[in-house]
Amino acid sequence: MYDNRRGEGVLGAFLLGGIFGAVMGLLFSPRSGRENRECLAHKAEEFMGEGRDVYETGREKATTMYETGREKVGSAYETGREVASEKTEELRERIESARARLKEQVGEASEGARSRVAEVSVSAREGVAKAVDVAKAGVEKAETVAQEKLEILAEKAKGAEPDNLD
Repeated sequence: MYDNRRGEGVLGAFLLGGIFGAVMGLLFSPRSGRENRECLAHKAEEFMGEGRDVYETGREKATTMYETGREKVGSAYETGREVASEKTEELRERIESARARLKEQVGEASEGARSRVAEVSVSAREGVAKAVDVAKAGVEKAETVAQEKLEILAEKAKGAEPDNLD
């Protein structure tokens, strides 16, 4: 297994060695202390200038990248909005089409039901009228039969003796 501390130890030793070497180089330099300080100050100014240039360049690149990213996001947002608007309109059209078809089908079914009810209603009225006629004929027939039976009974009653009537 790799030990993370080992890598840190090597890096620390390298940096410590670099610092130690720089200090030793300054101490044993053939120049005087003043010349070394001036040389270090001059190099520090150079490095500071280069650092500023790198910072400015990086800042400009970051700003450019930010603006480019912002434009891309804005463009993607607009494209998404347009697509969503188109899809919404397409969905509305489909809903309206389905609503119209449904309304038409309900109208057709309703009309079919009305005509069927009208047909059945006529048949039912005819059936009721026939039933009434049959019932009237049956009542008239029953009346006739009852009248005949009463007349037969009346004649038998006339022919019978008065003693038998009690």
